[in-house]
Amino acid sequence: MRHFFYILLAFCSFLSFAFACGENEDNKYGSGQITGEKPGEDPGVLSDDSSKIVLAYVTSGSAIMPDPAYLTHINYSFGHVNTTYNGVTIENENRLKSIVELKKQKSSLKVLLSIGGWGSGRFSEMAMTESNRKSFAADCKRIVNDFDLDGIDIDWEYPTSNAAGISSSPKDKENYNLLMQEIRNSIGTNKLLTFASAASSTVQYYDLATLSGIVDFVNIMLYDIGRPPYHHSALYQSEHVNGISADQSIAQHIAGGMPAKKLVLGMPFYGHGDSKVIPDFIDYKNIIQLKGFTEKWDDAAKMPYLVDSNNQIVCVYDNAQSLTLKCEYLLQQHLRGAMYWQYAGDDAEGTLRKAVWNGIMK
Repeated sequence: MRHFFYILLAFCSFLSFAFACGENEDNKYGSGQITGEKPGEDPGVLSDDSSKIVLAYVTSGSAIMPDPAYLTHINYSFGHVNTTYNGVTIENENRLKSIVELKKQKSSLKVLLSIGGWGSGRFSEMAMTESNRKSFAADCKRIVNDFDLDGIDIDWEYPTSNAAGISSSPKDKENYNLLMQEIRNSIGTNKLLTFASAASSTVQYYDLATLSGIVDFVNIMLYDIGRPPYHHSALYQSEHVNGISADQSIAQHIAGGMPAKKLVLGMPFYGHGDSKVIPDFIDYKNIIQLKGFTEKWDDAAKMPYLVDSNNQIVCVYDNAQSLTLKCEYLLQQHLRGAMYWQYAGDDAEGTLRKAVWNGIMK
């Protein structure tokens, strides 16, 4: 009888807990206000903070199909804010469909649409009004459903800034919070919501403490920080760094209120040349074909670089060694994982993607 009593008591307790959880879930996002809930810490959200992420951006203009064996997530680039500021357009929809088909090869693969990119505008106008935000968010949900996506990634470069030749407003930072909450309300907590953040100026562009309660994780674009003779994606500071390092950027994001477990360290599969004999933007697969240069190693920054016959730095980039060290770093710092731009920059052997995968999943 005592045994039955304890069983009954446990069952009643479970019912009370389940009812409370259901009531909270129904009301969590219903108001349309910033809730402060942390999706990664809430059992009702898809995100599992213990899972590691290896994410590649895959572009609409490439014909290369990514190998899902070395990926957990794909961000398809790009979608854009439409010309009426209330919906989304997608570059090469058939390409997106073919990327989604990869989930048949690997059921755990997550595919998201990334909306934005450098020079992609109309975000400020869209986010400025409640009606536009709601319509845009509703269209995000439509796209997720129509294309069988696992979420939405926002790549607004950058709120409050017109550096990319796009419109901006001092209200962008505040409106960004409202926009992200509206998208979360629309797509629900069983889909991923992420964004790409700048390496620096995080306080100017983002309210990270608020966003931490809305998004699943953040992809930090830790590249394009310098040009030769300076590294563009250094892990640490050195004499060849004229800007922020990855280590410093991570610290800024955490200090701003985004927990380490929601940070994804961005890595480039391309380099920057001196624009005289080597192009400004050059994929890794083409860097390794260059002749007449010598590769050197900056042990302070943990980065390779090429010099010419006059010992002048003419190309800065990442290789398998630097990416492996970045993977070791992010695991030591308890970050969520790695992201790279972009898949097609790798060589035919998959040198870089294999280095990232093995570095994260070891």
